[in-house]
Amino acid sequence: MGAGDKIRNKAEEAKGKVKEGAGRTTDDERLEAEGRADQTKSHLKQAGEKVKDSAGKVKDAFKS
Repeated sequence: MGAGDKIRNKAEEAKGKVKEGAGRTTDDERLEAEGRADQTKSHLKQAGEKVKDSAGKVKDAFKS
């Protein structure tokens, strides 16, 4: 996973946490749900990047 991707995903996760907290504080269920969705999206992106990294490592191991 590239450093830029990692930073963007973490920023999206943090943004989601802020939205969720703001929604909870203001009793705005839609904003809270949006925040959870942003966090989930970020987690899925991070998981996908980890899979790609692992696949690359396996590929490299067979080259040796």
